[in-house]
Amino acid sequence: MQPLPLRFPFAWPRAAEPPVELATLREEPVVRVTLPSGDEAFLVTRYEDIRRVLSDPRVSRNRDRPGAPRMTEQKTKVFQNPRIDRDPPEHTRMRRLMAKAFTATRVEALRPHVRQVAEELVTDLLKQSPPVDLHEAFAVPLTLQVICGLLGVPPEDQARFRGSLGEAWQYMGELIEGKRRDPGDDLISALIGVHDEDDGRLSAHELHVWCVILLLAGFETTATQLGSGTVLLLTHPDQLERLREDPGLIPDAVEELLRCQIAGHSLSMLRYVTDDIEVGGVTIPRGSGLIPILESANFDESVFPDPMRLDITRKNNQHLVFSAGPHFCMGAALARLELQVALEALIRKVPTLRLAVPPSVLRHHDSPLDLGLREVPVAW
Repeated sequence: MQPLPLRFPFAWPRAAEPPVELATLREEPVVRVTLPSGDEAFLVTRYEDIRRVLSDPRVSRNRDRPGAPRMTEQKTKVFQNPRIDRDPPEHTRMRRLMAKAFTATRVEALRPHVRQVAEELVTDLLKQSPPVDLHEAFAVPLTLQVICGLLGVPPEDQARFRGSLGEAWQYMGELIEGKRRDPGDDLISALIGVHDEDDGRLSAHELHVWCVILLLAGFETTATQLGSGTVLLLTHPDQLERLREDPGLIPDAVEELLRCQIAGHSLSMLRYVTDDIEVGGVTIPRGSGLIPILESANFDESVFPDPMRLDITRKNNQHLVFSAGPHFCMGAALARLELQVALEALIRKVPTLRLAVPPSVLRHHDSPLDLGLREVPVAW
């Protein structure tokens, strides 16, 4: 381990490239870093170690403890709510109850709707005069409409909560009460049924918290992935041309774009170590902060041959963008569906799509918790 801690998150280059630190980070299995809060933590850098850590009961998501490391100087309720236990068995109980409503069948049934929304948004995009910000004109409206449709949020209410956690919390409370009186064929109504019909096994507070999490996490993260994935393709013309020639490669391309994401980092993966653990021959002491750095796992040479190369034909792409173990992202299937449909629509309907600025001009958000590119200017 190096004697002085690095600063994390790493700085993103002003281009469609990953941070330079990721190329050599895995030379050490554990790397000490300083977080935006000023607290220190340990990065676990290698793929197999990260998979083990993600399932280790001594590595807790519950950081509401005295002296626990903080991501930023201000605690954010999005990532830590003291009334919600993020560890098994409580987390397992909540996840099992929610999974009854958030099924693969329900997600796949959305494909025609997602395709229709994507087609309409691309049509509207082409009516504008370039350059146009693909993030605001296409990625956000697509993912926002899809998650709102899944949850049962009326279209006219969508502007009430974007970018405001407080507004989302109040709005969701009102929506839950309305759907309790008049349920529909949507996810929130199904979750209310889990709460009301199963002897309160999903408490009122848990229901409220998880509906807000699904709402906010259900559109911005995928929109960011869609924007950064499009940038990656547009800056790798050989891969883009291959995809245009063979749209059947879209599912594989989506997985590779996720693996090579140029927007996002693992700060929100910060954990608390409840007992000494050994990772790669290094002892991480009890009470430490630990971050399984997923973006490093996704460039691990022992798992992904020639990992810095974007290859949309890569097979058996077991990346960790959606985490692993008991906290594997429940929205992974929906994100994959949206990315596949969106990419197909863009490639088919906008064959001359290109970046409207040099890649070096692209900027990332300054906030350590605000992921993604500020904008994705495109033309055609």
